Amino acid sequence: MRHGDKINNLGRTMEHRRALLSNLSISLIEHKRIETTLAKAKALRRYIEPIITKAKSNTTHSRRVVFSHLQSKEAIKELFGAVAAAVGERPGGYVRIIRTGFRHGDAAEMALIELVDFNPDYSGKAQADSGKSKKRRTRRSGGGAAKSAAPAAPAAAAVAVAAPVAAAAIAEEIDTEEEEEINDAAEDVVDDATASQEEE
Repeated sequence: MRHGDKINNLGRTMEHRRALLSNLSISLIEHKRIETTLAKAKALRRYIEPIITKAKSNTTHSRRVVFSHLQSKEAIKELFGAVAAAVGERPGGYVRIIRTGFRHGDAAEMALIELVDFNPDYSGKAQADSGKSKKRRTRRSGGGAAKSAAPAAPAAAAVAVAAPVAAAAIAEEIDTEEEEEINDAAEDVVDDATASQEEE
């Protein structure tokens, strides 16, 4: 029975699966984006995210621990260099999985897995480069709402003052239009009544 077994073995032995994930990790670190099956991409995400977190602290111990997983000096240099610098502020979620459809031949569901900070289309680098200071999101409430509500208060007061004036003007227009319509309807009724009396 496989109760509580959350590891997707991918139809491989433990050694084969470990080698596969290590090779996929090396390719992802070197190329920043790879295409593979969805099941392998999800397994790779669980495998590589702790490795990237470990690479954020550039110590000899961290390098040796990561090297025990990857066994590639070039990948270690890239990981502790450019990748660690790019993900330094990110508190997790270093990779993104994008489904790309089904593979011809066996109809396996394919996916693109990429490092989040190396895709400028999705990462929002253009917004950060526009001169805005980067603010870290927190789960606390109250601080941001009070600051954003303060500049809106004078505008709300101006709208509150202008609203009755605009409402009065609109009401006058509606009243004059309604009076004209009522007068026209009354004249039509009188004309119909006089026409019916003349016919008799």
